[in-house]
Amino acid sequence: MSYVDGYVIAVPTDKKEDYIRLAEESAIIFKDHGAISVVENWGDDVPEGKVTSFPMAVKCTEDEAVVFSWITWPSKAVRDSGMKSSMEDPRMKAMEPETMPFDGMRMIFGGFETIVNQ
Repeated sequence: MSYVDGYVIAVPTDKKEDYIRLAEESAIIFKDHGAISVVENWGDDVPEGKVTSFPMAVKCTEDEAVVFSWITWPSKAVRDSGMKSSMEDPRMKAMEPETMPFDGMRMIFGGFETIVNQ
């Protein structure tokens, strides 16, 4: 079965176009290093929770939107090598952390083994 890297971040709404550009450029790099697909989703109907929620998880402010995304890999082994080589890719290294259109400290992420895919 495939393997998925998932993440949720808060992106300032006035930086949406910057984020889309970054996501498109990153997707090319991940796919060049073995990813099957890269999916980026801009929050449209993401309610604030009372106990927990996507906005609470990333400390989303009123001027930000939640972005929910994932990268699908053929296997964990391909993901491990592909993610490492993606991070070492000069194109990725050229993306300066201080110019990112979001606060990476509030990103939540993880790797997931696919158990159902219908």
